[in-house]
Amino acid sequence: MEYAFLAIAIVSEVIATSYLKQTEGFTKLTPSLICAAAYIVCHYTFAKSLNRINLNIGYATWCGVGLIVTSLVSIFAYKEKLSTVGIIGLVLITAGCVMVNAFGNK
Repeated sequence: MEYAFLAIAIVSEVIATSYLKQTEGFTKLTPSLICAAAYIVCHYTFAKSLNRINLNIGYATWCGVGLIVTSLVSIFAYKEKLSTVGIIGLVLITAGCVMVNAFGNK
């Protein structure tokens, strides 16, 4: 169940961060409300996931996966560019998430 909470936290964080751009500095009501609600869900479910997941593993996974998925959203939804160095960085973040999850408890 804790990994389900972590997955919900990651998805809601990506939704919130993606809507953050659409709020236009919190001047647009609907995107602002969606953004705020998604951040509330994100932090609540992340806190619930930490009942059984170590903080170092949970936070690394939440940040890493959230960053990668948010980057993909920015590329495909907002047509933003990612440099070669940026791609290398995302690959390294992915490798770090895998390493922390595979070997973080040892």
